[in-house]
Amino acid sequence: MKTLIVVDMQKDFIDGALGSKEATKIVSNVVKKIKTYVKNGDRVIYTQDTHKKNYMKTREGKYLPVPHCIKGSEGWMIPEKIRNAAPDALVIEKPSFGFTGWKPLLKGDTDPVELIGLCTDICVVSNALTIKNLFPERDIIVDAACCAGVSPASHEASLLTMKCCQIDIAHEGKEPWRKA
Repeated sequence: MKTLIVVDMQKDFIDGALGSKEATKIVSNVVKKIKTYVKNGDRVIYTQDTHKKNYMKTREGKYLPVPHCIKGSEGWMIPEKIRNAAPDALVIEKPSFGFTGWKPLLKGDTDPVELIGLCTDICVVSNALTIKNLFPERDIIVDAACCAGVSPASHEASLLTMKCCQIDIAHEGKEPWRKA
């Protein structure tokens, strides 16, 4: 069973406090990808960037002084059309860029793990590299058409970084592990 990890597809990253036109453009691709996984009986896991009201006093808040994804706020929510694409999927709240608890969730499974979401250059790359370090022999894929970065340039730079670390990059929905 393949696993799709939908990284931080939350209102604040799509069209809220840290939103961008690039992020809004990928929403339909993300929903389509999630529905494909559900239809195939594969696993979907959502991550949710989760901060407390004291965010501005944290180290991250000092470097990124924009309150966002404050637990319980509208910006913290995963929009309905995205969440409803896999309503029974596990949701992981993570207080920082990368989730460190992947090992028990993915242990024993050898099928590919695919990551999509926001932001390519912060949370997607952090989680992809964490999973790669935990499972160096597993196929890990990032679908570029279902990700957006803080800027188009940082999105592309992050894709290159992940490719250099032997993470497969899918473009335009083409899965790199399938032979033509």
